[in-house]
Amino acid sequence: MRRLLLAAALTAICAAPAIAQDWALDRAASSVEFEASAFNTPLTGAFEQFSAEIRLDPADLAGARIDASVDTSSFALSNSQYRSNLAGGDGLAVEAHPQARFVSQDIRAVEGGYEAVGELSIKGETQPLTLPFTLEIDGDRAVANAAFTIERASFGVGGGSWSDVGPDVTVTLHIEADRAG
Repeated sequence: MRRLLLAAALTAICAAPAIAQDWALDRAASSVEFEASAFNTPLTGAFEQFSAEIRLDPADLAGARIDASVDTSSFALSNSQYRSNLAGGDGLAVEAHPQARFVSQDIRAVEGGYEAVGELSIKGETQPLTLPFTLEIDGDRAVANAAFTIERASFGVGGGSWSDVGPDVTVTLHIEADRAG
């Protein structure tokens, strides 16, 4: 009887599906930066407040999930004279839309790294986004790097007075996280 119970327990453990690993964001070591152009001059910035819930195990991508958000009012700019334009109604409209969010439940291994296929929501507009990233896991520490470009007008960012602002914004992510639990 004891052997039968032991065999049943081992069978259940071996047959159980793999469980993806949760990661706790190390915000102090991570960054969310962006670059655009205004009057043919680079305009760079960074969001200081952001969060992410990450479930990712390279051996179990079917269980992977990323849910990341940025506090839209927490940005710093290389040229502060554009702050009110970016925060205002023609920009990110931070009072009405205090959060930008990316959600993916479809993470794939690709040559050179991974892709998170999901949706990016900014200023009440949601668009599909494929986020390419690299990932290095060393023990209980994970480091991911990504860069992608969006068309700001697709998210309703920029009005008529923005004619001298380039149409694209490049976002660069550096994410460090510790194995949770």
